[in-house]
Amino acid sequence: MFIASPAPSTPPSTTVQFSRALAVSSLVALIVLCLAWELWLSPLRPGGSWLALKVLPLCLPLAGFLKNRMYTYRWVSLVVWLYFIEGVVRAWGDRPPGNYLALAEVALCLCLFGACLLHVRTRQRNVAAAEAAAPAPAAS
Repeated sequence: MFIASPAPSTPPSTTVQFSRALAVSSLVALIVLCLAWELWLSPLRPGGSWLALKVLPLCLPLAGFLKNRMYTYRWVSLVVWLYFIEGVVRAWGDRPPGNYLALAEVALCLCLFGACLLHVRTRQRNVAAAEAAAPAPAAS
């Protein structure tokens, strides 16, 4: 019995590789920033606060990013806006250094959203180009 091996896939484009690296690095930086912010740099209460648990949802997409799953990039591009809103609110209402950390959170959220957007658009464009280049099935 002959088992066909999957067709060799083309290597990802440099844009896909760049957007993936940017998404992973900005996600990790956002996790580190939020933890450091709530535990040491400017916690709401001295000694740290339970608000540091807000990083747990950010840890979920790491596996999907590393496995290059398109679905993960799509839902992260929506969830990141919650952290963006928190950053804007705290940048407006907190005193230094909390407001500077909030501005850094806003910048990282925008970077993560842009990377997810670039990644999804590029991969969809590549899939559409591959489907257009594929030979049409023969009519029987």
